[in-house]
Amino acid sequence: MPKVLRIINRFNLGGPTYNVAYLSKYLSPDYDTLLVGGMNSKDEACSDYIIKKLGIHAITIPEMTREIGYNDLIAYKKIENIVKRYKPDIVHTHASKAGYLGRKAAIKLKVPVIVHTFHGHIFHSYFNKYTTSIFKKLEQNLANKTDVIIAISPLQKEELSKVHKIANEEKFRVIPLGFDLNRFQENLKEKRQAFRLKYDLKDDEIVISSIGRLVAVKNHPLFIKAFAKAKNKTTKKVKAMIVGDGFLRNGLVELAWSLGLKVSVPEKSVTNPDIIFTSWIGEADMVFAGSEIAALSSFNEGTPVSLIEAQASNTPIISTNVGGVKDIVIEGKTGLLCENDNVDDYSEKLLTLIENTKLREDMSQNGWDFVKNKFHYTRLVNDVKSLYDELLGKL
Repeated sequence: MPKVLRIINRFNLGGPTYNVAYLSKYLSPDYDTLLVGGMNSKDEACSDYIIKKLGIHAITIPEMTREIGYNDLIAYKKIENIVKRYKPDIVHTHASKAGYLGRKAAIKLKVPVIVHTFHGHIFHSYFNKYTTSIFKKLEQNLANKTDVIIAISPLQKEELSKVHKIANEEKFRVIPLGFDLNRFQENLKEKRQAFRLKYDLKDDEIVISSIGRLVAVKNHPLFIKAFAKAKNKTTKKVKAMIVGDGFLRNGLVELAWSLGLKVSVPEKSVTNPDIIFTSWIGEADMVFAGSEIAALSSFNEGTPVSLIEAQASNTPIISTNVGGVKDIVIEGKTGLLCENDNVDDYSEKLLTLIENTKLREDMSQNGWDFVKNKFHYTRLVNDVKSLYDELLGKL
């Protein structure tokens, strides 16, 4: 049985963790997989439960973290030793740091097949031009010795090959993410009641929820400012939920208060808040079942998992039109897309969704039909298995 060493940046809550878990579990018995990953940061929700629920034994490398430093050398040596012991036929890395350390080790030790998946990229909205140029050069050098690079959307493939020139188009394959979406259709009424009871949300309140890390690239100030403008223009009762955590939370709370919004945080709740910061909630299906609208305001995205999950929950979307968003949201059918970092455009389209109940109902019906097959994990597993079979067949 061919052996796959699968390496991910870190086991934090998000799409990459779900995908490596499904691939590790369901490529068996055709492929034996060893899963390796780094530690989640303190401001990120841990995803150990995803791995354990599927009965997967994974190796954690504590030194492989988001930060760049001496620990990367230790992480590299550990990955190198794992490659020597496991002797994989394929090394498949997922995301940036795992991609760098894992592929360097695989190249040095002459692993027969090397595959890398870009779950997003860091070539804009993360670093300054000089730092970004260094990362591009590193990726270009690694791409030369990588057999196949997987992009998770057609737009991402075009950006990586034509805009950032990481490799020629022929080096890329498009394999969208895959998830167990059925749970988002189960017990919707009960989940909605439980979520709204927990956060004291009234039946006549329109709830707009945003899920994600509270970091700069997610641009939560856009969401908060646009929500404040829309709230001032509508007579309907509206409430915003910000689900997630991060080092920017205090600044976002201050921004909301400065805009005249009442804010509730886990440490200090207030009566009848306008915005609730919940910190992390592992059950995204409960969040979206209890919400009327799902929001995303990022400067840059790969394939935002929260928007796939929202559509699987019959929840209409408002999002900035960035990265791979337009590959997973049908404009006007499952959501409304806005100009990047444009408060006026975002608030007007958010107001449209708030005011137009019929539009929300139509979008909620379209969402599940769109995502149920395109983003199911069985399709992901079959696509990756076919790729592995093809690459090993060429040896």
